[in-house]
Amino acid sequence: MTDVVYASRIARLPVLDPDGTPLGRVDDVVVGRPVAGHGPPVIGFVVAVPGRRIFVSAGRVVSLDPDGVRLRSSDLNLRRFRPRPSEVSLLHDLVDRPVPGGSQVVNDVGIRASSGRLRGWEVAIVDLAPPGRRLLRRRRRNRVTEPWERVGALFSVDGDAYGHLRDLHPHDVAERLQDMSTAERNAAAKTLDDDQLADLLEELPEDVQAELLGELGLERAADVLEAMEPDDAADRLGELEGARRGELLAAMEPDEAAPLRRLLRYDERTAGGLMTPEPILLPPSATVAEALALLREPDLTPALAGQVFVVDPPIETPTGRFVGTCHLQRLLREPPGATVGSFAEAEPEPVPAELDEVRVAERLAAYNLLAVPVCDEAGRLLGAVTVDDVLDRVLPEGWRQHSGPHDRRQRR
Repeated sequence: MTDVVYASRIARLPVLDPDGTPLGRVDDVVVGRPVAGHGPPVIGFVVAVPGRRIFVSAGRVVSLDPDGVRLRSSDLNLRRFRPRPSEVSLLHDLVDRPVPGGSQVVNDVGIRASSGRLRGWEVAIVDLAPPGRRLLRRRRRNRVTEPWERVGALFSVDGDAYGHLRDLHPHDVAERLQDMSTAERNAAAKTLDDDQLADLLEELPEDVQAELLGELGLERAADVLEAMEPDDAADRLGELEGARRGELLAAMEPDEAAPLRRLLRYDERTAGGLMTPEPILLPPSATVAEALALLREPDLTPALAGQVFVVDPPIETPTGRFVGTCHLQRLLREPPGATVGSFAEAEPEPVPAELDEVRVAERLAAYNLLAVPVCDEAGRLLGAVTVDDVLDRVLPEGWRQHSGPHDRRQRR
């Protein structure tokens, strides 16, 4: 991607799956409210597929270049796109819109790759023109551009009383929400995007999580659950009464709901109830270079990025036969072309899904592991329990409310 790319150039680009197969075309670029030190972040793309316009989160995009927008997977949420009050569609909402206090209109909007804490893309500049001169969007010369801050009013939303929350760590947002009334808390939560709200729920007490999910409405709650890690989403669903849980699962995309249904079969105090069904998986023929490329994914937690699990096909849980584990340190010592199956370690043995959570913690501690594989009786990998999941379970209830300022600074 070039330093700055214009929304008009992104429109009509093909949206591609990992194999390069077209899934649809970009129809618009959706941004959120500005974040401290950054322009308004790109939170997703409106994509035209046969018969409808849908939303694709920016977090699912691997690359954006003149060949198209390439996704991490071919799974699409086919619910129709519905704009939210906190979002701005660059082409639909801004192009041809008059600049407040001026005599020009927005002709185009340029975005660039973000740096630092904010990953992805952000608005960088706004291209302006006198009313009626729309041809500039198809020319690359004689642009009259301004930094987005000079026309920041274009991206403001009336009544944004909770905008400051978007600049905080989810733990700090959770602390502030717990000091609010129920009405204020629900209003503040609704101003966050799906990813932010998913992170926030993990920091809140169970009763507040249930309250917020109940206030979001069925479709929005389903979107937030889809944005969460599967094990965390299953925990949230497990705390709801059966009818509401069934409604939310039915509202989710089938591919997103399937792993949650599997997790909900297990007692929450067992390895099956603790595990994530989406650890890093590779076949024995994969190379060290391929493994390291996967572990560089910035959204992985340190515990999941500490190893890859080697399995026979199919390479998704429940997998084929579990072969072994390749830890990051070993991968760094092996030549890039070596195959992971040649040195995957079968010890320590995987744990069964029914193993009690205390025994799982003992296994992690005894072997100094970041994650332990969970297999069924046939030797198929079902998922992995990470050390952070175990800590969440074994620490005293309410521990999040007792962490001090020093802890929060460490997490930033």
